[in-house]
Amino acid sequence: MDGVIVDTEPVHHFAYHQHFKQLNIEVSREMYASFTGNSTKNIYERLKGIFNLEDDVPTLVQTKRSLFNDAFDNKEDLYLLDGVVDLIEELYQNNMQLVLASSSAKVTIQRIFNRFDLHQYFRHIVSGEDFPKSKPHPAIFEQAAFLAQTPVENCIVIEDSTNGILAAKAAGIYCVGYDSVNSKLQDYSLADVVINHFNELNFEAIRNIRV
Repeated sequence: MDGVIVDTEPVHHFAYHQHFKQLNIEVSREMYASFTGNSTKNIYERLKGIFNLEDDVPTLVQTKRSLFNDAFDNKEDLYLLDGVVDLIEELYQNNMQLVLASSSAKVTIQRIFNRFDLHQYFRHIVSGEDFPKSKPHPAIFEQAAFLAQTPVENCIVIEDSTNGILAAKAAGIYCVGYDSVNSKLQDYSLADVVINHFNELNFEAIRNIRV
């Protein structure tokens, strides 16, 4: 979702860095970039180990989530990424099953889906908070394929992060890397194909992909 359907990264960035200031820790740009595709829980598990934070992980997660929600509710200039609605609608109208597999928490997914009326298009929603390990572990995509009752060789993942691409390939799924202007320090070399805009994809192109 984040980085592929909507760019909430500026809101997450604001919330995380507000929290980092509260915790009095210095998180480098490179370390922050390495979090892309990880769940909030896994990120704070890493930070707690690195910086020996006193608060437990659920408390850290809840504090960041509150900061995010406050920023999200007050941010008017939040839009779906250019071209993604046209692609979603075309795939849906052609009866291609759509499943969201996001590292975001369920509450965040619901906020985005409610704000942009996306529930109508997606058959299933899978959240990274339901898995002990985040991407690059393949569990989230394996579960998405299971819910879709579709063999992984008949699935396609669209991903904007290094960790997401690694997870897709580990699950044995064809991966379209989305290298957008919002992507920072991500590696697309393992993606099967790389696009820069959603107008490069349509129903016919996706249907004709041979894995």
